[in-house]
Amino acid sequence: MYSKFNSRCMKLNFRKQYHNACVLMMTLLFFSIQIAHAQQQAYIPDPDPLVQQRLADWQDMKFGLLMHWGPYSQWGVVESWSICPEDLSWASGARLQRSNGADYAQYRKDYEALQKTFNPINFDPAKWAEAAAFAGMRYVVFTTKHHDGFCMFDTRTTDYKITDDKTPYHTQPNADVTRAIFDAFRKKNFWIGAYFSKPDWHADGYWWNRFPPADRNPNYAIDKHPEQWQKYVQHTHEQINELTSNYGKLDILWLDGGWVAKKTSDELKAEMQAEYEGSRWARNPQSQDINMPLLVKNARQKQPGLIVVDRAVPGVYQNYLTPEQHIPDEGLPYPWETCMTMSRSWSYTPNDVYKPTNELVEKLVDIVSKGGNYLLNIGPDDKGQWNDTAYSRLRDIGNWMAVNQSAIYGTKMYAHFAQGDSIRFTQSKDGKTRYVYLFNYAKGSLHLADIKLQKTDAVRLLGYEKALIWKDEANGVAIQLPEAGMNASQHVWVLQIRSL
Repeated sequence: MYSKFNSRCMKLNFRKQYHNACVLMMTLLFFSIQIAHAQQQAYIPDPDPLVQQRLADWQDMKFGLLMHWGPYSQWGVVESWSICPEDLSWASGARLQRSNGADYAQYRKDYEALQKTFNPINFDPAKWAEAAAFAGMRYVVFTTKHHDGFCMFDTRTTDYKITDDKTPYHTQPNADVTRAIFDAFRKKNFWIGAYFSKPDWHADGYWWNRFPPADRNPNYAIDKHPEQWQKYVQHTHEQINELTSNYGKLDILWLDGGWVAKKTSDELKAEMQAEYEGSRWARNPQSQDINMPLLVKNARQKQPGLIVVDRAVPGVYQNYLTPEQHIPDEGLPYPWETCMTMSRSWSYTPNDVYKPTNELVEKLVDIVSKGGNYLLNIGPDDKGQWNDTAYSRLRDIGNWMAVNQSAIYGTKMYAHFAQGDSIRFTQSKDGKTRYVYLFNYAKGSLHLADIKLQKTDAVRLLGYEKALIWKDEANGVAIQLPEAGMNASQHVWVLQIRSL
């Protein structure tokens, strides 16, 4: 059939149209595969029993804090990406806005010069830790280095760091902000996570100064210049060694930049084909092997049981998966965490809009009902402060958690996680307690489908003293919600069903 069709196209001189149609079909197929891949990926458990136990403990925590912070906060632009020479609307727009007509080279020079004016004099990590702890967060992940290569920790590998003489803040006693943040949050019994970018656009081993950068990838052929790439691998390992050696107990190594990964010949061929077909997601395909087995081995020698999150790189070093800015439609059968911004941006931007408390609490409940953790991001400003709205949201969440936290920590997925759009379910690990989350509260009879209760089961509304009346119904149970129960909580109301 193909040969007849192709012959006919040749006779009708439709070669070009046919080729374009094929390219379009392949491109659509590529994106459909990517979307499906993002929804549920292959998961390979880490064989280390200690890592497995630490993962189980991490899954019980449910709620964490992520922070993107660096010199870019002075401009209020997207973190790192405005120096990436790709035509990305959300990155190039910031570059055009701040360039005042300057070309790319001048913009990048000005961006890197932000180091010389970065002086977050109001930095107070204890205040952050206090607010996060009140909100019920249990772990923190801080950007020790983003893609632009600026180190928010004290490293010997580069002078592009917050503790260098060129950075005004280096004279302060807590100039090593990574150490100060980790220490402050440990005092509140947080687990400590170090975000670290595998690509480093400031390092000569990645964006070699011999060539101009073309995209997010190395700007040279790794197979032609293996010594240059090995210089970069050594640079990366040295920085990870510093973080795992000099900053106390680390619980999570959160590695970003999934395009930096070892790739097989078949994977490279697929990327080359996608690049030929015009996909902007596949450019300069190369195997960017930074020797993850050795990196993780050395890190865990210093930090036994360290959870490693090699984001978007399927394999044994992606101990849990991290859907970004979205919540999966269904529960996922492996450890996972939704990382999401509290406002619209990962990093500080002036006049940003923050999600309302209702939405934040509902997202937490939705994620927990599907077996995941919620990593909520706040971006400090150039002075080292959070927006007042961020503190307000954390207070509101903390007040809700004070009533309902027993339905969050240490729970697992129920047989079904939802009934419609406004009811969610979880259960305790032993299965003796079930939780029903109501996004809307209306007095009267609540019908829960596919729920069976025993005569000895106790039903109560968290925050409300009296037991609730219930009765069996066809295909479920009816629970009476008293009018006074409206005041038991805010945002989301939680029913507790306990088997006695």
